[in-house]
Amino acid sequence: MIPKVFTQIIDLGDGRTISIETGKLAKQAHGSVVVRMGDAMLLGTVVSNYDASPVDFLPLTVDYREKFAAAGRYPGGFFKREARPSDNEVLTMRLVDRVLRPLFPKDYHAETQVMVQLMSHDESVMPDALAGLAASAAIQLSDIPFETPISEVRVGRVNGKFIINPSRAQLLEADIDMMIGASADSVMMVEGEMDECSEEEMAEAIKFAHEAIKIQCAAQVRLAEAFGKKVTREYEMGKEDKEMEKKAHDFSYQKVYDIARAGSAKHERSDAFAKIKEEFKATFSEEELKEKGELISKYYDKAEKSAVRNLTLNEGLRLDGRKTTDIRPIWCEVNYLPSTHGSAIFTRGETQALATVTLGTSREANQIDMPTHQGEERFYLHYNFPPFSTGEARPLRGTSRREVGHGNLAQRALKGMIPAECPYTVRIVSEVLESNGSSSMATVCAGTMALMDAGIQMKKPVSGIAMGLISDGEKYAVLSDILGDEDHLGDMDFKVTGTADGITACQMDIKIKGLSYEILVSALKQARAGRLHILGKITEAIAAPNADVKPYAPKMITRTIPNDFIGALIGPGGKVIQELQKTTGCTIVINEDPLTGEGIVEILGTKQAGIDAVLTKIDSLLFKPQVGGVYKVKVIKMLDFGAVVEYLDAPGNEVLLHISELAWERTDNVTDVVNMGDVFDVKYFGKDPKTRKDKVSRKALLPKPEGFVERPPRDSSRDSRGGDRDNRGGDRDRKPRERRD
Repeated sequence: MIPKVFTQIIDLGDGRTISIETGKLAKQAHGSVVVRMGDAMLLGTVVSNYDASPVDFLPLTVDYREKFAAAGRYPGGFFKREARPSDNEVLTMRLVDRVLRPLFPKDYHAETQVMVQLMSHDESVMPDALAGLAASAAIQLSDIPFETPISEVRVGRVNGKFIINPSRAQLLEADIDMMIGASADSVMMVEGEMDECSEEEMAEAIKFAHEAIKIQCAAQVRLAEAFGKKVTREYEMGKEDKEMEKKAHDFSYQKVYDIARAGSAKHERSDAFAKIKEEFKATFSEEELKEKGELISKYYDKAEKSAVRNLTLNEGLRLDGRKTTDIRPIWCEVNYLPSTHGSAIFTRGETQALATVTLGTSREANQIDMPTHQGEERFYLHYNFPPFSTGEARPLRGTSRREVGHGNLAQRALKGMIPAECPYTVRIVSEVLESNGSSSMATVCAGTMALMDAGIQMKKPVSGIAMGLISDGEKYAVLSDILGDEDHLGDMDFKVTGTADGITACQMDIKIKGLSYEILVSALKQARAGRLHILGKITEAIAAPNADVKPYAPKMITRTIPNDFIGALIGPGGKVIQELQKTTGCTIVINEDPLTGEGIVEILGTKQAGIDAVLTKIDSLLFKPQVGGVYKVKVIKMLDFGAVVEYLDAPGNEVLLHISELAWERTDNVTDVVNMGDVFDVKYFGKDPKTRKDKVSRKALLPKPEGFVERPPRDSSRDSRGGDRDNRGGDRDRKPRERRD
């Protein structure tokens, strides 16, 4: 039976369209759609169990995968099968998750799985920008409770013009690259990188993206209506007890307010709040605790959150005693680790990051092999968040999605400040040693100092700050340098990085509806003041990049050589380059420039003598004497008919100095004129037409002896018997001479 297909078309206004289709694929999923733009096609599905999970949160999994078959390629590696997700796939999962999760009911705890996969790839379409649309559209066609449709778009600015969902080629020319997630009413998520843009420019990009998202949300509503959206399922809602809620508020609110108002450190404050909670629970019998324990904890947490928020809104005070614009105390140190190529500690309050820098050749570049993109990163950052940083003990399960996301944000913040002419592959590793509020921004600051300590000539230093927002609909407070608790209880968490001249990266999660752009710009400007304050602390620790790399760090020299000399430098079976690396202690990497075809030689070594030896070898290979030029040579071998000499300016380049070119006088023995190790000048005459070998002369630079008569040159057209060279052996037309008996 031919399936009935329902489709909605979204016009992007520049000749490009997006289609959303359902009814053909994956019909056993609770909701499924195919989103298409150009030849790019994504399948989005959602399934949610009908039985609630025993946990007290929503067990939501968002999965995004790019299939290699979509681009007509095989997966790399030994097993030709897609395995664990790449970092870019993880980042896309996080972008979608952050917008979807807040829109499920708070008391909905059924296991839910959203899966989006790229089934067909188009080089002119970046599919990650369509993943949020596919996920939301699938949910809209299901009976899963969900507040409102959402979508996500990428916005780029090229030559001053904003573009929705630009191609990768267009992004290479863009000075703004942002992903925005929103409903028709409210912006909910922002993440991206910029080329030192202003706060107003960033707000304009968000507005432009939101208008496109409104159109995509309306298309989802039309599709669901045409398809016949299912009635939202019933589920067991959370229990409510207004009497207990009032009791929790009356018992806890003022006590929490007073402790919060006093200002204290993280663990001291946590212990005090925990004590109040235990005192409140002690007012109930064991039977009541067993029956209503979850509600008791829920209502206490609600009262605590209310008290802390009201303290900030009413008095402008915060949990640790600061005012809304205050930054926690900062101390920095560079060159802390003696053996690394660069290192720095950045400590802000109870958050601390230790960053290291490692320098390498192009061989150490981070290889990217995805169906939609292949390439390499010569600058990359890895972020580690061990459990001890928050005073916890938990099992290590590999790199978490959070670590990937925070590391990517810090990498995007810094990469624009790495000069294009930097010859190194640069890797930063941030070890978070303490965490109570934005370790990713501490990573940006520590990374900046570590780069400067390593001698990387950054264009400008970069700092970062995490901001918060508390609003009751009428009053609002923007918080600079938020704590971990303020992140949890606030209405917006946004991280902004930049130089003194503008924003380089941002990440925002907005939890309230209808946030005005005026408040957003105000918050961004307050963030700028905080960034500049932190930037001042960084430059106090290290004002400018070190002039050179550390003595024990490798120095990088690059040389360009003609393509036809690459083989000579490598040698048969790699013999020349391997021996050169062994004798000099340097790492030598040879790449071919795809545009010019020339060889690019990277020389990495810790000792200048070794680097100089490699450069000398390259100069030797490239050495070409000029006709008429005079060169200093050294005798390295004696022969009966001359001496083999080596150009002193190009060791390894040898030429035969014939015995007849030693002196004007007749020379019977080479040793009558020169000996091993003698150094003198010779003149280069180019290729000898008879021998086709290089010809040099010592005598050409000497004065002729008095009375010297030069012998006339022999007529090369006559043989040694005076006959015509062309007619030796007789006329070819003549009959052969009869053999004598």
